[in-house]
Amino acid sequence: MISFLPTDDERAFVEVASSFAREVLREAARDAEKARTPSDDVISQAHELGLVSIEIPESLAGAELPLVSQVQVLEALAFGDLGIVQGLPGLCDSASVMRVLPDPARLELADGAAQRVPWIHLAPSEVAVVVERGGFRLEGTAYPRRSVLGADQMVASFVAPGGEAILAYLDRTVADWAEDAGDVRLGLLAAHIGRVRFDGLVVRPEDVLLRGDEAEQVIRTALTRLAVREAAKCVGVMRAALEYTVEYTSQRKAFGQEIPKFQGVSFTVADMAIETEAARNLVWQAAHAVDSRGAGAAREAARALAYALRSARFVTNQGVQMLGGAGYLQEYPVEKWMRDVQAQAILYGRELEWFERAGLRALGLEEKEGVLV
Repeated sequence: MISFLPTDDERAFVEVASSFAREVLREAARDAEKARTPSDDVISQAHELGLVSIEIPESLAGAELPLVSQVQVLEALAFGDLGIVQGLPGLCDSASVMRVLPDPARLELADGAAQRVPWIHLAPSEVAVVVERGGFRLEGTAYPRRSVLGADQMVASFVAPGGEAILAYLDRTVADWAEDAGDVRLGLLAAHIGRVRFDGLVVRPEDVLLRGDEAEQVIRTALTRLAVREAAKCVGVMRAALEYTVEYTSQRKAFGQEIPKFQGVSFTVADMAIETEAARNLVWQAAHAVDSRGAGAAREAARALAYALRSARFVTNQGVQMLGGAGYLQEYPVEKWMRDVQAQAILYGRELEWFERAGLRALGLEEKEGVLV
């Protein structure tokens, strides 16, 4: 039997995250969206509480929490505001790479409290890779990624000619790249989303961290961890939308009675609750599989994210519908949650893509057209 009961330490950490989400993140959500970035005060508090270092290994002064603990913290934070959570500076998505990278302490990382270090896993459709003088030259524009605007360092992974996996660490002072703001206009406006443009960027041999089978294993493991973490954030938004919808509808009346007494409302809210709990169970199951290094961890992670993305879009959309016309007003937070999860789906792959990945793994077909899945 698998037990997901939190330890006393985990429960205390989750309570801290929950309080921070309700009292700070929820209140700062609209201001962060208008400013297109979290405030310095919010960033400072998040770092002081250790909420941005839970995936970072201890060798880099991180908390290195188990994934089962992390998903509870991330759900609690996203309950407050997903846009701010995705916009907090630090190692960002590259934290999952550092977690599994051999000897990450050898890297000269930027100050995590002030800088963003994104991870860009490039598909062949995004860039052309040319072997050049022992290194590689990249040409093309990446799909939208979070935390890329203003980043001075990044982790980049791609497939070289011949199918060799490459994992590199790029510093803008040596290998400069361009960036285009936006492209995700729906939501997550505080997440520093942009498109990185590689105009002949040269990846030198000394920039390469790993290559070949070793790089492939690190990339696959990091992608698996990232999928579970992002799925947990989706659950947090779903829980926020569900709680707000229940509270709002319980106070509204139509034809002389509370609207939850109408089947059309009560059944919809029940479906929202079912989807939220189902997604949470899949996320926790995937997190346990990753922590225990189970053989099906990657498949569980893909399934968890696929389901969470689909369910989050359903739950937040229904939350807007349950509020009626008020659901589209910025006076209420549900419209922002709906926009944020749409942007989340754009950033981390639509659910059908993740179902395809799960299917490929189940069939033992883990590569498709040179793309690591």
